[in-house]
Amino acid sequence: MTDFIIEVASEKHLKYVPEILKTIEDAARDRGTGIAKRKPEYVESKIKEGKAIIAMHGEEFVGFCYIECWGHGQFVANSGLIVKKEYRGKGLASAIKKKAFQLSRVKFPYAKIFGLTTGLAVMKINTSLGYVPVTFSELTTDEEFWKGCESCVNYDVLQRTNYTKCLCTGMMYDPNKHRIETLTDKIKYRKILKQLWQKK
Repeated sequence: MTDFIIEVASEKHLKYVPEILKTIEDAARDRGTGIAKRKPEYVESKIKEGKAIIAMHGEEFVGFCYIECWGHGQFVANSGLIVKKEYRGKGLASAIKKKAFQLSRVKFPYAKIFGLTTGLAVMKINTSLGYVPVTFSELTTDEEFWKGCESCVNYDVLQRTNYTKCLCTGMMYDPNKHRIETLTDKIKYRKILKQLWQKK
């Protein structure tokens, strides 16, 4: 992993947008499952807003993920997680996802972070971060989010079930259930406990 740089994408990475979109399209075809398509302008906006994570190997793009915000900031999704085929199996997907998760927690500390996936690897990564499986009724009701599924090959399934289920599994991280999670939080918590103990 020392050969790779995983960071918040910036305007210097805009030139990789066509390759990012092609990688997403290729992955959807290879898997035979749904990955919602995005227009170049949409991905560019995520990069400009500082809501995307990119993985680089020198000057070569190798992986990507971006943040979407729904329900007036109550829900956040880490979407479009992708790693180029020749670089898979190196732990990059996990590293990118964790970086996107950290960025989401910084930008939207009180939001519930959720995702839809058909991939076992992503489910394992999500679980390691504290996500749990949830029903679709627990996800955002924001119509714009569900519109993003229209380009998925499985959209007809979602329609037939009145948006209650699909081939994807819904997973969510609820910050209210993980209040003491970072090293900084733990240190602060210990200091508070120590102060309370000393007062007794």
